Amino acid sequence: MIPRKQRPRIRELGKKGVYLLPNLFTTANLFCGVFAILAVYDKAYVNAAMAILIATIFDSLDGKLARMTKTTSRFGLEYDSLSDVISFGVAPGFLVYAWGLSEYGRLGWAAVFLYIACGALRLSRFNVKATTTETKGFMGLPIPAAAALIASLVILDDYILHVGKEVRPIVVLSMTYVLAFLMVSSLPYRGIKDIKFRDQTSFSVLVAMILIFLVLVVETQVMIFSMALLYVISGIIEKPVVALYRLFSKGTKEIPLEEEKR
Repeated sequence: MIPRKQRPRIRELGKKGVYLLPNLFTTANLFCGVFAILAVYDKAYVNAAMAILIATIFDSLDGKLARMTKTTSRFGLEYDSLSDVISFGVAPGFLVYAWGLSEYGRLGWAAVFLYIACGALRLSRFNVKATTTETKGFMGLPIPAAAALIASLVILDDYILHVGKEVRPIVVLSMTYVLAFLMVSSLPYRGIKDIKFRDQTSFSVLVAMILIFLVLVVETQVMIFSMALLYVISGIIEKPVVALYRLFSKGTKEIPLEEEKR
């Protein structure tokens, strides 16, 4: 039964309707998640991983389109989170279990359940904060980034690593538990919105971006995994790196010209 207080809101939603364009991209995200689950059942693990990575693209585009077209809504936020649970929670969970954790039995599916549960908790916390406060970046590892690391590892292993069956379960089990912890942690992670592309930057940054693009084209599998891994690690090392930078920068202040003359 639907509470009486919520009935007027549901009627109001039915009258107003929903925004088409951003929700179509969210539906494409959901489709990729379902496709990935079916691919896991067919033991097509690389296809499942690729579908998850494509889902991350649709997930990033639906929010941008909603903001650009000023069509953000509560419905879109909830629909996006429900789709994310499937595409970046359940699908990677099934993939990581079938690909590397099935031999662990209860310990394996416990790790998968913890990953999915922490991902759902992470999304719930994000939705609550999105409706109450406006903050830059993210608290805890975003679930699409966690799913991207799992998917890119599967693709990289098929391409070049070929990790043995003895080592793979240990690596995958450890990674699954770490990702689950990072998603519900309070570590800060930067979002794409924090990057100001219109601001001027140094020439060296432009050269670095060109080199990254070239590596991405030539060694796509390696670069995608490296970028996903660096982003996951960034939330862990950002505060210590900033603290060390401030500490050393205080000790290396420039000497005034008057003191140099003496």
